[in-house]
Amino acid sequence: MTGHHPQTRAVHPPVITPSGSRPLGQPIYQGHLFAFDAADDLAAAFHGPGQAFLYGRMSNPTVRSLEEALAEIEGGAGALATAAGMGAVNGVLMALLKSGDHVIAQSSLYGGTYALLHDLADRWGVELTHIPGDDPGEVRAALRPNTRMLYLETVANPTTHVTDIPAFAEAVRGTGVLTVVDNTFAPLLFRPLEHGADIVVHSVTKFLSGHGDVMGGAAVFADPDLHRRVWDHAVELGSTADPFAAWLTLRGLATAPMRVARHSANALDLARRLAGHASVDRVHYPGLVDHPQHEIARRLLPDGAGGVLSFELAGGREAGQVFSESVRLVSLSPSLGDTGTLVMHPASTSHRQMDAASLAAAGIGEGTVRLAVGLEDPDDLWQDIEQALAKAT
Repeated sequence: MTGHHPQTRAVHPPVITPSGSRPLGQPIYQGHLFAFDAADDLAAAFHGPGQAFLYGRMSNPTVRSLEEALAEIEGGAGALATAAGMGAVNGVLMALLKSGDHVIAQSSLYGGTYALLHDLADRWGVELTHIPGDDPGEVRAALRPNTRMLYLETVANPTTHVTDIPAFAEAVRGTGVLTVVDNTFAPLLFRPLEHGADIVVHSVTKFLSGHGDVMGGAAVFADPDLHRRVWDHAVELGSTADPFAAWLTLRGLATAPMRVARHSANALDLARRLAGHASVDRVHYPGLVDHPQHEIARRLLPDGAGGVLSFELAGGREAGQVFSESVRLVSLSPSLGDTGTLVMHPASTSHRQMDAASLAAAGIGEGTVRLAVGLEDPDDLWQDIEQALAKAT
């Protein structure tokens, strides 16, 4: 560029490609455009997720590094990183469903997913059947000729209902019905694709990134053709991940195994203490022996039952709100999987879209409190929870 005007040189700074060494971690490729020497190479880059990098909405080296990491973690053939967990859910549902299709979904779902499914039912004419998720026979009974998808959560939000994913996936094997599993509550503890699922979705905002500073989602696919179908739609939808968020998630993945183990240990400790408190009617945590799906959890989640629990306060909605406002070390905040412990009252927040009947069907009470247990010392957490329970009594 020495022969050009300084103004031109400013527009075209040198682009450094490492030579003789390599970065130890994945760099952030914040730039969204890539140039080509040949027109045919540029044209070929438009044809799929594995082609040359072209445009940030379609592909990016940092984002692809995250996608490949998540595909390896889940044992998938390909992955799609998105701007939020609901971006992954939207991408999968909207790419694979059309008017007249039928979906079977468990009753206890994340509120955003529940709202999206009902929106598709109301506006697109997608038929929807909710099942409790206790017996694979529910799926066989609900199957129709136009059934296209079975949607499940490994550990349901916020009831902690554990679905027997292998048995439910087996119930639709050979029917052409796709099994989609939201594994947000059990990353690294369970791998749905190994147990018959076709697609696994995550909110990587939660445990996978793990530090409360990332918004992101992902879908991982057992079949490369299915990956391509959803990728095509996601590119048009514009829900693909930002490279900086992808880089932060890659940073979080490095400590995720240790963090998830600590989340699980702390949650089990607090669940046991809550179960013995007079103000608590019931505790929902798969690690407790009286949990309805404890034996399923022992089989599917032998290394820990996750970092989220919920419990029912005897005082109902008012007690739940008082408790949530009375904690001091614990934060009244949405989300989960952060380093700090978070609490919320689902009936008035995350599941506000559901009426009383729908809440009851999902197993969510007026006094249900969800606790997303962090990495603090459990004795310090219990001291804070105990003083808040005293105020909620």
